Amino acid sequence: MVSASSSSVVNVYPLANYTFGTKEPKMEKDTSVADRLARMKVNYMKEGMRTSVEAILLVQEHNHPHILLLQIGNTFCKLPGGRLKPGENEIEGLKRKLCSKLAVNSPSFPPNWQVGECVAVWWRPNFETVMYPYCPPHITKPKECKKLFIVHLTEREYFAVPRNLKLLAVPLFELYDNVQRYGPVISTIPQQLSRFQFNMVSS
Repeated sequence: MVSASSSSVVNVYPLANYTFGTKEPKMEKDTSVADRLARMKVNYMKEGMRTSVEAILLVQEHNHPHILLLQIGNTFCKLPGGRLKPGENEIEGLKRKLCSKLAVNSPSFPPNWQVGECVAVWWRPNFETVMYPYCPPHITKPKECKKLFIVHLTEREYFAVPRNLKLLAVPLFELYDNVQRYGPVISTIPQQLSRFQFNMVSS
């Protein structure tokens, strides 16, 4: 049993500790937001509410926490993760998505994803881009529930990034309140992490 005090401590290692390589491209299923919402609608009719899980991966530079974000094209950033299969366990599903997005396809480099606690839950009431950190009371059938988990990195990891994506380390001060650049989910991560104690581990 992990005590409440120890579970609120997050070890954060230097970005330089980690090795980054590339792997085959991971193409997006949708070419536009409209396509994505249309596909979501089709899947909703077949499977019901979409459940997605995303990972907050922390590193440090200049003694300040940075979050690893995947960049698609020149502007759009997202947390690594994605949609769960119907009935799939959240933790196992997030590990599967992290392997798909960031792990080497080799038994020589088995990933060691240590999924921690859920720090935020977001709801999509309708087939629209807007999401809320609560489910509005008049919505009885939300279209998506998105959960954000801290994933504790070990001191050294090897990340394999799909060739068509970039992996960026973005400082918390850059994310904070920057809705225009990162959207409401990512720009509020600094507030959600404020209750944690960061243990900045030097290399």
